[in-house]
Amino acid sequence: MSCIPISNELAGQAQVVARAEPDLPSALVLVLATGAGLGVAALYYSQPMLGVLAADIGASTSAIGWLPTLVQLGYALGILFLAPLGDRYDRRQIILGKAVALTLALLLSGMAPSLWALLVTGLFTGLSASLAQDIVPAAATVAPAAHRGRTVGTVMTGLFLGILLSRAVSGLVAEQFGWRAMFFAAATSIALIGVALWRHLPRFVPTTQLAYGALLASLGQLWLRHAVLRRAALAQGLLSVGFSAFWSTLALMLHGAPIHLGSAAAGAIGLAGAAGALAAPLAGRFSDRHGPERVIALGTGLAVFSFAAMVFLPGLSAPAGLCLLVVCAVGFDLGAQVSLVAHQTLVYGIDPAARSRLNTVLFVGMFTGMALGSALGNLLLARWGWMGVTALATGTAVAALLVRLWPSSARTV
Repeated sequence: MSCIPISNELAGQAQVVARAEPDLPSALVLVLATGAGLGVAALYYSQPMLGVLAADIGASTSAIGWLPTLVQLGYALGILFLAPLGDRYDRRQIILGKAVALTLALLLSGMAPSLWALLVTGLFTGLSASLAQDIVPAAATVAPAAHRGRTVGTVMTGLFLGILLSRAVSGLVAEQFGWRAMFFAAATSIALIGVALWRHLPRFVPTTQLAYGALLASLGQLWLRHAVLRRAALAQGLLSVGFSAFWSTLALMLHGAPIHLGSAAAGAIGLAGAAGALAAPLAGRFSDRHGPERVIALGTGLAVFSFAAMVFLPGLSAPAGLCLLVVCAVGFDLGAQVSLVAHQTLVYGIDPAARSRLNTVLFVGMFTGMALGSALGNLLLARWGWMGVTALATGTAVAALLVRLWPSSARTV
């Protein structure tokens, strides 16, 4: 293929000269979107299965709650320490290597004999699943400038659908065939998409010659230099706390008294939330036309109202409560996703030669929030029930909105 990024670094400042076809082959875009979706889906398969997992391996509710926390933490560490390598080495080789590692981690999860083994494999699953955050900047690099927003939006739609549909699929599979079958199926899917990526993904010329230590140090320099990046990472991270707290505790809340619903119910609510993923390309186009700041404010505000509405759950009947959960899930998923697409629009425009590192900073903030949300959500559910989770999600979403609105009036961006 001829769409190979070419760049030279001059006086410490990378400059990119890209040579691309008028448009990308549809097969490549489909493979990139599917790879991003299946890669990130590995982070969420366990969440609807927590009740089944706890019963099968004899773990307590609080102990099994550490599994999604460690998976999210592994993902944040993978983004921080591995994703920046995409600016230094051929991104194709990094993606393929992580696909192999993720396949093995999922296979070992399916064979885990105990909770401790599952926690260890969960951490490595998160580390290797960071291949999704190599695929997104790869799509931005190979896409022609005129179609970059559309291409990234399409890949992000695949990523969002992976996040949301993974819960529905794992809930149903665990209910019918057991949780081990879900991990084995996930490993198979990564192996297959790895072959497709090997066949279709072009090679990439590095955009920097920085040594690994200097590459990591440059993350801090980018953070200090760009207020746009700081605000984006902080706001998206705060939104992710509530997002993760909800999904990490939903299965346990539904599994217990008085509702007594299985993992399939938690997965079905995740399927309803997948409707919001379809808004990713529209969010990108709206950002181009009206500015990403407006999109972020609308998305964050929608998340605030959706989380806050869950305070009415205790006073509702079971059917009405489930309906409210579905509506709220669609609302805050949509809000978080359109905010992320708009944040990426801002961040990717800072420095084309540092896209992997800029993406690293943004997503480390996001998935650090995810890991924190899983841990806090588990603790709050055990101590104060669902209202504790609701208070956390609403409070962090309000904080994200304040991060976006306060500096804008002070003209710090």
